[in-house]
Amino acid sequence: MGEGAVRSQMDLRICFRVRERRDTDLVLGQGMAAAGWDAHKLNAPGKFLISATEHDTPRRARAYLLTDDDVTATAALHAPRRPPLDEVSRAALARPFPPDTEDTPATPVTVHEHDDSNPETLLWAALSAAPDEGMSVPGLVAQTGMSRRWIYYRLHQLAADGLVTQTARGLWRARRDHD
Repeated sequence: MGEGAVRSQMDLRICFRVRERRDTDLVLGQGMAAAGWDAHKLNAPGKFLISATEHDTPRRARAYLLTDDDVTATAALHAPRRPPLDEVSRAALARPFPPDTEDTPATPVTVHEHDDSNPETLLWAALSAAPDEGMSVPGLVAQTGMSRRWIYYRLHQLAADGLVTQTARGLWRARRDHD
């Protein structure tokens, strides 16, 4: 780590079990192993040492593995006490959500010419008006009111159809005749 040059730029350091005592100093900082912070002796899954700017010394901590089944069971246990959703959250749940998997057959993109409230129309208008360098995904999210996930799903679908191009990482625009 360049004698601490990189480490000194990190405000938060997490040290899991290391093979050798001296590796504690490599992660947490010079002198931590001598001060008794023995990361090589961490003896259980999930145990680690954490060093942060708000702590004078590293702190011992433990993380636990939660499976999907654990999360489902916990959510079901507390569901009867769940407060009602606010209006924005209810509206978000009502929006169609694109499928997670790549093997799901793509649905054709329909552009509604005269419907300014349709997210697909808004997306296409933003991509068509984008400058040569393209429009950012956060900009497309703002233009359409849709989620980042929805935007990426639609962009990849439009790209597969040859209608849009990615000009740089995170920048997109509609394809033009010379593309």
